[in-house]
Amino acid sequence: MKTIDLKEAYLKFFESKGHKIIPSAPIIPENDPTCLFNTAGMQPLVPYLKGEPHPQGKRLTDVQKCFRTNDLDSIGDTTHHTFFEMLGNWSLGDYFKQESITWSFEFLTKQLNIPIEKLAVTVFKGNKIVPADTESVDIWKSLGVNENKIAFLGEENNWWPNMELLGPCGPDTEIFYWRKESQVPEKFDPEDENWVEIWNNVFMQYNHEEGDKFTPLKNKNVDTGLGVERVTAILEGYTDNYKSSIWKDVIEKIEEISGLSYDDEKYARSMRIIADHIRAIVMISGDEAGIKPSNTDQGYILRRLIRRMIRYAKKLNIDISSNWEQDLAILIINNLKEIKMKY
Repeated sequence: MKTIDLKEAYLKFFESKGHKIIPSAPIIPENDPTCLFNTAGMQPLVPYLKGEPHPQGKRLTDVQKCFRTNDLDSIGDTTHHTFFEMLGNWSLGDYFKQESITWSFEFLTKQLNIPIEKLAVTVFKGNKIVPADTESVDIWKSLGVNENKIAFLGEENNWWPNMELLGPCGPDTEIFYWRKESQVPEKFDPEDENWVEIWNNVFMQYNHEEGDKFTPLKNKNVDTGLGVERVTAILEGYTDNYKSSIWKDVIEKIEEISGLSYDDEKYARSMRIIADHIRAIVMISGDEAGIKPSNTDQGYILRRLIRRMIRYAKKLNIDISSNWEQDLAILIINNLKEIKMKY
């Protein structure tokens, strides 16, 4: 199953559950000066998550273009990306945990045929203010998830956005996939890097008020996000995202330009960084906001990515006076043409 099939399968699945398909927002937020980029699928929907009626109704789904720099030091491993796409479905005061978890499980195990034994989940363990999310645990167990594959974690892992911020908030349950080819451990260890997070279901059921008061919301919301790049690699049988169909031709082009092999670990990290950054650069530069390299805001991030990409190109002995970056950019543009037209 290739990327485009995954996205279509997701949208059609949630459309069959009564969701309206909405278009992706631009990568640069519109009318929101507080954020440089849309970092998650829920970000463009914040007004509706706070109670404003959405013109398409209470059940929504989409493929959102996302951009994050908080994981920049992790770029170069096999699972993190600066620009990525997030599949999402939302309930704006409609369904809640039972439907959300059940549908996520159904999509993964029935639509994508992912074995249940390769899945594990985390839930909020509770604290002095809010109780543990035992409701989600009971739902996972009812679906056949073994108790050994369920881990209770604290607010730093399973609470959105965080305990300090005022406003709508709540626990989340994250879904992990065992990506190693070896036998799946009987007990889930969230610290084991072979367990990769692929989906997060956030349940906004409280309103954090002044005085550290958490009161139940009248209209509870669901906000979910599933990573396209990570799940694509899983469906294609790779433990390395950059070997999947999303990145394959870009990595091959870098190999051609550098005369080096991606299979050589001495060069793999530099190649991943170049592949990630050129894709992110193309997306920022092509956004309707018309961002150019500069010393401030999005322009500074763009400039930083360009300089960082050049630095790693030098590590691969690429002739930076050649048209190497243009060749890569043209490849990325051609790859993303269909995505931009369709989503």
